[in-house]
Amino acid sequence: MVRVFVSIGSNIDKEIHVRAAVTELRRRYADVVVSSVYESEPVGMQGENFYNLVVSFATDLPPQAVADALREIESRHQRDRSGARFVSRTLDLDLILYGDAVLKEDGLAIPRAEVTACAYALWPLAEIAGDTRHPESGERFCDLWSRFDKTTQPIWPVDMTLDAGAES
Repeated sequence: MVRVFVSIGSNIDKEIHVRAAVTELRRRYADVVVSSVYESEPVGMQGENFYNLVVSFATDLPPQAVADALREIESRHQRDRSGARFVSRTLDLDLILYGDAVLKEDGLAIPRAEVTACAYALWPLAEIAGDTRHPESGERFCDLWSRFDKTTQPIWPVDMTLDAGAES
């Protein structure tokens, strides 16, 4: 079993889609750890603010199978991939870490660049895996977050409970 980390984002009916994604991941995988939810302005695009969080779970599936499962969940929640790449979305699920693997194949780039470049991925990742080390740099995520220039990407916590009982 390997521990994986998935970034969840939404800026269309945010609360509905974030809750649905966490619920589906909990149905599919055991031991899902969920960060707090954060709101941030879009990075690299125009549109409504995003809700973002990171979840973690253990799996014995290969990386591509996990990525395919995430894409299937996105599709069930009307994720539109027909237009431009950087547009508003109901649900964005990205496999950002797969254990300590470094992969660049089959359309996968792990670890994802967002892990160190974007507050919306790094803060929640540091929250639930602060002592975990980046597979390439070896730095702990809590240290990467402490050095992140927080003035460049405004982000703030959202009061939204995602405990297991809240989604039934």
